[in-house]
Order: sequence, then C-alpha cells, then structure tokens
Amino acid sequence: MVISSASASAASILVLICLSKSSWAFTNPSRNARFIKSHLAYSASDLLYEDQQKAKARRADEEQRLLGTNIKPLLAKKIKQVPVKRGSGFGAGKRDTRTPSQRLAVQQAKIMSKDGVMRIDNVLDGETCDRMRVHVLRQQELADVETAKNAALSEDYYGVENRRKNRCDLLLSLVSGEEDEDDITLDVLRNVLGEEGTLRPIYEELVSNDGEFYEFAAVITNPGSDRQQIHPDLPHRNEAPLYVIFLALQDITEAMGPTTFLLGTHTKKERSKFDDSQMKDEQLANAKSRLALLKKGDAVLFDARILHCGNANEEEGGSTRAMFNFSFRNPKESGSLGYCGSMRPGYVGKISLGDVGAALEQHKNGLLSPFSKLGDGLSC
Repeated sequence: MVISSASASAASILVLICLSKSSWAFTNPSRNARFIKSHLAYSASDLLYEDQQKAKARRADEEQRLLGTNIKPLLAKKIKQVPVKRGSGFGAGKRDTRTPSQRLAVQQAKIMSKDGVMRIDNVLDGETCDRMRVHVLRQQELADVETAKNAALSEDYYGVENRRKNRCDLLLSLVSGEEDEDDITLDVLRNVLGEEGTLRPIYEELVSNDGEFYEFAAVITNPGSDRQQIHPDLPHRNEAPLYVIFLALQDITEAMGPTTFLLGTHTKKERSKFDDSQMKDEQLANAKSRLALLKKGDAVLFDARILHCGNANEEEGGSTRAMFNFSFRNPKESGSLGYCGSMRPGYVGKISLGDVGAALEQHKNGLLSPFSKLGDGLSC
C-alpha cells in the first residue's frame, strides 16, 4: 500500500496527539476520539491544500518559462482624435453632440474589443492615491483583527479565496467607519466614476448606466507571494461579461509582481486553445505578453475573459503592492457568470453604474453618506 506524504504527515500528527493525551484517553475515551478525529481531519485538509499550492506554483513556473523573456511592458495607446461632425449644410448628417471624453471612450472600446486590455494613465492623482493606500492597508489590519476573533467573517472581508499566502482580495466598505479620518473612498469614487470622473465615459460606453457594480476591493500582495497560474477570471461568454479595473496606489516595479496579460486571448478561439491540453503550451509560447508596470495613479482596464496572472512579489526587492480594484458587469450577459466577484455580500446585486453616479451627485450636493442605506456590506 502506498501512503501519500499528506497521509503520512497526518498520521504522525495523530500519533503525537495520542501520546500527549494518553492519560485523558483512558479517562474520557469518547471525547478524546472526537478530538483526535477533528484535528486529524483539519491537519489532513491543510496538508492537502499545501500540496495543491505547491503543484500550482510548479505549473506557474513552467508557464513563466513558456512565455520566455520576450515580455513587453503594457503601454498606453495613443488615440487619434476623431474630427467632429458639424452638421451644417444639406446632407451633412446629424451634428455630433458627444463630449471629447465620450468620443475618446468609443475609441477605447475598440481597443478593448481587439486586445481585451488597455492601460489608462493618470486616472487618479498621486495625493489621493496615497490617502487611499493608507486607508486600504488600515482596513486590512482591521479585517485581520475581526477575522481572528470570528473566522466565519473571513469570506465577508476576503471573499472565497481567503487562504492565499501573502496575497489577498480585501473587500471594501462603501461607508466610512468610526476609525476613518476622512471620506477617502468617496473622493476616489468621485474622481473616477463621478460626473467628471476619468473612467465614467468608458464604462458608460462598455456597460451603460445599467451595468451592475460587481466588484469593489483592493488587491494586496506582499513579498513572498507566489506567481499565479495563467487564468481567465470566469467561464467564457460570447459577450464580455465583466470589465475590471486595477488602479495602482503606488509605483509598481517588476520585483513587486505586476500582472501579466496575454493580448487578444479573450476570444472564443483563444479560450479553446487554452482549454486544450495539447495546444495550451504552444499558445503560451507564442503569446503577446504584456507586463503592467504602472505608475501611481495609472490603471489597467481588462475584459475578465482575458488570460492573465499576477507575478511573484519577490522576497528581496519586492514590497507591498496595493491595487484599487472594481468592475462593472455587462447587462448583455444575464444569468450566473460562474464567478463570485470581490464584493461584500451586502452589496451584491444592489448597485448599478447609474446608482453610483446618482449617489456621488447627492454627495456633491451635500449628502454626507450617500451609500449609508447599504451599510458596511457585511453579512452580519
């Protein structure tokens, strides 16, 4: 009989438990049996999880080798301004009443359709990024305290992937807590999604005001976090189901583990290759890989179907990487997406892009807490 390393380790733990609790075993055998059984199951589960993570790390290293050294930085594309139709004279057609930012959004949407990802520079000013970064890291500390007291809250604060080493998705609150000195979250949302927000036009173009606010979080990695396997975020859909933002709250160096994107892999044809074990490695070896080495305040917008991965945040030379992360769902795709977004449970399915804009307009007109009716989004 072959005994796996996980089983052998779990068996060793069982022996240690039995020896350390031998006297108790004779005085209360039924309770001791339950104690041993629960600890054995917990230990075996942890060991299995560790084995799975090691296997994923080995595959991630192999994928990095396949991508090779020909990985280029992801750059913001230069977009030519389209001449405005004046609409004068017979047969001149309708006058173009769109704003410059709305016309730009149309061109950006064409890039998204072709590449599945694009870089947008200067989305948020440096001072606001600094304040948001301090806020995010403080919220992470508070979340750690709360989940240490009550492990059942882990998914409320960190979502379903809450056991990853030195990497987390911290689910954020839309309302300020007592510990918050200012309304930095509202400031950030107003700057990017308000009436004059830097990202409002492109989201209106891609998902309309009916697009569901699907994710609201911060992606945080620390030195020692492993490289991820290349993956899409969700099962393939005919239409882009989700448009995601990663906004850098500090400059991102290569040692900090920036995200790699494989251009054009959001299509059905490319997903078929990725899902075929005979074609996958060749696909990766021939991919147009781009590395998101962002400056503070720059952002990456991507179609959630695109293949991508976070790189390792190195023990030496790396540092904490905090990314403001949100997304909106395309109303053209209905039903389950097969993907739980990084959003506190109390907010799921309750807010649209139009709702966010309306709330921010209320705040502009003097309402201090426009999202207060939604609360902190926690399940309890």
